[in-house]
Amino acid sequence: MTTVAAYAAPAAKAPLERTTVERRAVGENDVLIDIAFVGICHSDIHQVREGWGKAIFPMVPGHEIAGVVSRVGAGVTRFEVGDRVGVGCMVDSCRACENCRAGLEQYCAQGPVWTYNAVGKDGRPTDGGYSQKIVVDENYVVRIPQALSLDVAAPLLCAGITTYSPLRHWNAGPGKKVAVVGLGGLGHMAVKIAHALGAEVTVLSQTLSKKDDGLRMGADRYYATSAPATFEDLAGSFDLILNTVSAPLDFAAYFSLLRTDGAMVNLGLPEEAAQLELQSLFGGRRSMSSSGIGGIAETQEMLDFCADHAVAAEIELIGADGINEAYERVLASDVRYRFVIDVATM
Repeated sequence: MTTVAAYAAPAAKAPLERTTVERRAVGENDVLIDIAFVGICHSDIHQVREGWGKAIFPMVPGHEIAGVVSRVGAGVTRFEVGDRVGVGCMVDSCRACENCRAGLEQYCAQGPVWTYNAVGKDGRPTDGGYSQKIVVDENYVVRIPQALSLDVAAPLLCAGITTYSPLRHWNAGPGKKVAVVGLGGLGHMAVKIAHALGAEVTVLSQTLSKKDDGLRMGADRYYATSAPATFEDLAGSFDLILNTVSAPLDFAAYFSLLRTDGAMVNLGLPEEAAQLELQSLFGGRRSMSSSGIGGIAETQEMLDFCADHAVAAEIELIGADGINEAYERVLASDVRYRFVIDVATM
């Protein structure tokens, strides 16, 4: 066991505070990672505040982890000391179900073991990346290419794969028109990746305040959804809409923007129940779906793709003592576009 510094929420809705956690001994197939940077995902805030239901406390959040391997177990074959690696939203799964065997560990039939706010196979609660070190089975660790700096790579472990996976699954690319709802932590990655895949990209945001950023990131068009004519002007325009926001939407209005056989895929998870009129899907064989992160192999594919296409997160680097302020700024949509904690400040 190793004791390391960390930041944890002692109770629901409580401010995070400095503490220590015990990391398990490095097992035969484990790697010990010295964490360099960890992103702040909106999911961290939902869970710390029990917005998605009862949670485990004290809670060490963080599932956008980038660091360097400092020790490996005797049976490890994929990594060596000194390798640059990442850990995303899950650290284990059953490994035997149909989905796990197909490389879809995120949809494990028994449920993945999440990086934090979960219970591992050893019966102990998992602690996330707001900490100095983490021990993870090598099968749930990915390699970060040299072309990506660790700080801007960290958010790719959630925001990157959460947007890459549906873009690939729904075949975004040349000749496809993709709309991205919201230009935040997820949205800005969706724009960059969709553009790199060759799709025509449109941002749908409440206002035009981030238009220059969106166009710089690769969007071809940028519209304010608050403008009355937007939905009328764009009716029947898109093959794929990625909804990256967690706030309730007028789904019928967005469905009207889909072409025949178009799909709207929801990536955010609102705390409130969504209202949906099924009639709004009729006509045009439109569909509504969702997508959750990606499997380990697909996450590695995403990192390699981002390195090859110079795609990285745009971040604000903060010290650990700024976590609580950062949470408030995320809730106020006051970040461009992902907070990343410099773990050296712990």
